[in-house]
Amino acid sequence: MTRMNTYRNLTGSRTRQYLLASDFDQTLSFNDSGFVLSELLGCQGFEEKVAGLAKSHLVQQGGELTYLLLHDPEYRCVRREHLREVGKHIRLKANITALIDVLESGLDGHSFTFCVISAAPQEVIESALEGIVSPDRIFGTRFNYHPETGEIMSVAKLSAGYGKVAVLDEIQKSMGLTPDRIVYVGDGSSDVHVMLHVNRRDGFTIAVSENEHIAPIAQRTVLGDDALIVLIPILEEVLGWRERSRIRHFFDDHGLDLQGWDTTRVDLLTIRAVTPVLEPASI
Repeated sequence: MTRMNTYRNLTGSRTRQYLLASDFDQTLSFNDSGFVLSELLGCQGFEEKVAGLAKSHLVQQGGELTYLLLHDPEYRCVRREHLREVGKHIRLKANITALIDVLESGLDGHSFTFCVISAAPQEVIESALEGIVSPDRIFGTRFNYHPETGEIMSVAKLSAGYGKVAVLDEIQKSMGLTPDRIVYVGDGSSDVHVMLHVNRRDGFTIAVSENEHIAPIAQRTVLGDDALIVLIPILEEVLGWRERSRIRHFFDDHGLDLQGWDTTRVDLLTIRAVTPVLEPASI
């Protein structure tokens, strides 16, 4: 059975069936996979290297770690087991299991299938989310390994930039969903292409950071340390729950207390003095 057929069997009834796709690094977790790997290897300057690659536009946004694993001498020693070890050191946001359970058990006639689409290595995500998300629902970057040495030889699939769009379209097609039944959650620049794609086709996008590139694109931004925070915009915008009291009661019924729920609007702008243009003197 293929991974896509597995999705078809999981969805059940098509009535009000949705797909909720989430990024991994900084979205479901607090750590960047590449930063944790660098710490384990004792490699210095990971952030500087990523910034340099981003500035040079040499690789797709989100694909910087993949580039380093393939081309940087300090990272050429990495094997599959190292990536799995990284996953064990990733600090996850709280209540990911509770989020998935609530979504897939059904919300007011809406049922959501949860999956992860990320540029992080497949082995890292699977290890970090072991026992929480089935590997069949994880779509990370996949490598080809040397059968004898275990060395990373090439990329089989890169889920970054437009690669995320391709993966999302493949899942949507396998589930038989219309584009407006897609919710995407992300945090950074690597999510720009997929969020624009989802927005254009009447889906719903949620940012979980104030990243300057992603927050203006996402239809909603919600900030917090708990994975359950994405339920707020889903309940309000997808299900149409406009009364905050109803949402608070919903969380109360699940043994959760909403605290410090503040909604703000932030306008970012710069004002500069305009130098007057002098008219030419008349002759």
